[in-house]
Amino acid sequence: MTGHRPRVADPLLNVARGLLMGAFDVVPGVSGGTVALIVGIYERLVTAIGHGSVTLLDLVRGRPRESWERLRRMDWALLLPLFAGIVLALLTGARLIPPLLEAYPVQSRALFAGLILASLAVPLRRVGQWTPGRAGAALAAAAVAFVLVGLPPAEVVDPPLVLVLGAAMIAITAMILPGVSGSFLLLALGMYTPTLAALDDRDLGYIAVFVLGAVLGLALVARLLTHLLTTHHDLTMAVLLGLMTGSLRALWPWQTEDRTLLPPGEHLAATVGLVLLGMVLVGSLVAAGRRREPLLSEPDQRGHPGPSARG
Repeated sequence: MTGHRPRVADPLLNVARGLLMGAFDVVPGVSGGTVALIVGIYERLVTAIGHGSVTLLDLVRGRPRESWERLRRMDWALLLPLFAGIVLALLTGARLIPPLLEAYPVQSRALFAGLILASLAVPLRRVGQWTPGRAGAALAAAAVAFVLVGLPPAEVVDPPLVLVLGAAMIAITAMILPGVSGSFLLLALGMYTPTLAALDDRDLGYIAVFVLGAVLGLALVARLLTHLLTTHHDLTMAVLLGLMTGSLRALWPWQTEDRTLLPPGEHLAATVGLVLLGMVLVGSLVAAGRRREPLLSEPDQRGHPGPSARG
């Protein structure tokens, strides 16, 4: 079986995936990594980012030739259009999505809850065989995510650039993990509002420091994830499933501003309908991803990613 061969439509498809990832990353409680998992590019993306981190490391160590060779072999067919879509979505979403969440909080959370509920089938399908250890890891990850997304929001006014750097490293780590929202952690750190304001105002100094922190954070976490997906694939998928499940707490439609959960209340029928709509949308995305990227979205008989996904 041959590896993945790019098609003419792939760049446009990857831009669309990037738009979805970026849009999700703006929403507190929803992770862009979830979208990557849904559309079947998660392992491929993590592997590509991991190669990029090694490239940077070679350059820092004074090995320009090795760095250049790795740079040439990187999966640019995926990375360039994907990140173009992410950046475009972040710039537009920073202006459009927060007002929508503020005006329709119950309905918005219901829609996103449906998206995440349906997407749980993706990592569940990729766990080849459940064992007590994998089940325990999934439950522990769910508990951690449940606690994290229950943290009350904070607010930092005029943050120093050192804090911007650190917050970016933390947030980007979460953004690549399905279920753990980078936007939500920014909100808990008090950095969500100033970051969106910097994007909306085109504050190049703030944005440059944030991008630097994001690059450093990606370099650290991608290598670890690449190793885990290669050597402990089923356990890693079980943990990702737990993170996604626990993160659903943030998307319970009825809650107070400090994240206290409330019983079902207003707009009950519309809320249920939006949950179902979200599940249908994700089902369509999963089906499209499986048709277009069979080598990258289908696990083998042992539950491991296909050869091209492992890089």
